[in-house]
Amino acid sequence: MARTKDAYVPELIHPDTVDEAASELARLGKDGEAIAGATWVMLGPLYRRPTKMHYVAVGRLPELTNLAVNGESASIGAAVTFSQLADSVDPDGPLAVLNEAALGTPRAIGNVATVAGNICVHPYPAADLVPALLVLDASIDVRNGDVATTQQLAELSNASLGPGSLVTGVSANAISPRALSCHERLTVRASGEEAVASVALAVELDGGAIKSARVAFGALETRSRRCAEVEAALVGGALGDETAIAAGNLAAEALDVVGGPDAPADYKRQILPGLMKRALARLAASGKDG
Repeated sequence: MARTKDAYVPELIHPDTVDEAASELARLGKDGEAIAGATWVMLGPLYRRPTKMHYVAVGRLPELTNLAVNGESASIGAAVTFSQLADSVDPDGPLAVLNEAALGTPRAIGNVATVAGNICVHPYPAADLVPALLVLDASIDVRNGDVATTQQLAELSNASLGPGSLVTGVSANAISPRALSCHERLTVRASGEEAVASVALAVELDGGAIKSARVAFGALETRSRRCAEVEAALVGGALGDETAIAAGNLAAEALDVVGGPDAPADYKRQILPGLMKRALARLAASGKDG
């Protein structure tokens, strides 16, 4: 294990194994943090997130870079990058939402930004992968020193991870082998910038009607989450504008929308019906193509 230290910069620790990384993070506690692509370390000050004095570099640990995609399920190492994920997931398969969410980030960033980094970043409600993973009922594997646990992404919080935690992997599962899914994001200016609203949607159809649905919104509340009210409202409906507009209006009422510098809360609420129309229209088109 190597260490890089300069009097004017944080210490960078290079473990050789996951066990060493977990041990170092447990020792450092709140003073340390895992680092891979470092994209959030650069952006952190903009979100008033303090810089740590010690970082444990885990991006090149072989155990954290494994990626296995098998039809309707995926096992994703914590240090897998957005680009690797996008290149490995079938854009027309039941996990298509992962492909699309990963491609929402500019390629230059996607080449270094990692899955675990996107999950653990806080406060950053616009993390693109999180809504996609939520509709795939994702679970995460976590190491706290010598203790390994698994928990649902939907139940993840700063308290549940705690200082010294290391996310080692993510498991995701589609609703069914024939599920349709997509990720839609709206920005104020360019497509490569941070989303002001996003939705991940996965449905299973029975004939022309929605049999089951998973819906997660991002960039609207203080963190991404699934919306049970919208999921229930979609069941029994068709993949059309009427269903989409009703679901968007319901989301505007059910979510505690928070505004930002580029988009006030009222604006975000007003664009939700349009966002849902785009998402359901894409699912309808992909269903016809399939």
